[in-house]
Amino acid sequence: MSRDEYEKLILEKHKDKLYFDSQICKEATFADIDKEKIKWFLKKAKAERNLNIDYSTSSVEALKRLNLLIDNKPTNTAILMFGKNPQRFFIQSEIRCARFKGIKAVKPFIDMKVIDGSIYEQIDQAEKFILFNIKKAAWIEPGKIERQEKWEYPPDAIREAIINAIAHRDYYSSANVHISIFDDRVEIWNPGKLPPPLTPKDLKEEHKSIPVNPSLANLLFLIKYIERWGTGTNDIIKWCRKEGLPEPIFKEVTGGFAVVLRKFQIPENLESLELNERQKKAIEYISQKNKITNNEYRKLFPGITDRTVLNDLRDMVKKGILVKVGKTKNTFYQFRNNSEIIPK
Repeated sequence: MSRDEYEKLILEKHKDKLYFDSQICKEATFADIDKEKIKWFLKKAKAERNLNIDYSTSSVEALKRLNLLIDNKPTNTAILMFGKNPQRFFIQSEIRCARFKGIKAVKPFIDMKVIDGSIYEQIDQAEKFILFNIKKAAWIEPGKIERQEKWEYPPDAIREAIINAIAHRDYYSSANVHISIFDDRVEIWNPGKLPPPLTPKDLKEEHKSIPVNPSLANLLFLIKYIERWGTGTNDIIKWCRKEGLPEPIFKEVTGGFAVVLRKFQIPENLESLELNERQKKAIEYISQKNKITNNEYRKLFPGITDRTVLNDLRDMVKKGILVKVGKTKNTFYQFRNNSEIIPK
């Protein structure tokens, strides 16, 4: 047995006592800690959770009270959150982000970035990268002065998925967190599988929080980046449903865990379906707002009859473009969630 295999076996046997985030960062000293980052954290934690540590408290004392010092040496969590250069010690803590053309991970990239820095800085920068590389629709609604705007994917869901990937990843792994943006989806992957007994299916139901990195999770809780109630994945589902998007996919793949945010695709064979100009314009409307009602369809084309509205919509349902949701006054139409476009 090689040394690496032996050490991995020992770690597996004693994993309950050997959380990565609570171990001493052996090569680090207090000189590697950024005092300004600690002050920022204390102010934020005071405002969000009423943390009883004043921001004027010395950095050493603050780390002690946060349980981030062992024998006067900083823990891995202390370096990941407050280090001047965390990647000097943990190169695996980078995030690799890419925007691809099409629906497969092939070069050339449309955009690419490697994000480093402290954990909370990475979360903010990763969110900005995704928002920069997805679309934002804007339109004017009758009777409203302000312009209406909407992202392709709900920003709250994006941020929650990023935080989960960073907070719950396996830091013993040398792999980075990967964020991949395609034409039809956003995939956020982190090394490390779900902690037992959780399964991807459990994440869609009510479940408890089982942090892989409890010390790191506690700091993120104190600044209200997470709640530690096991509601994060349920919230992601809720936010996607609210925007009329399909449920996200949670899956274990290639030694890690992935969250896939996806959108309804306009059928590629649209030109062969013999649609009239009203229907084509309605499809553009749905691609921006994810759904359309009979009343909204009528407002798009003043002067058309109710029968014409109904015939147009029924025709698109018959051709497999749309699906009718709800009954009576609550009825609306949205793109059919065709299994052919769901990432496998």
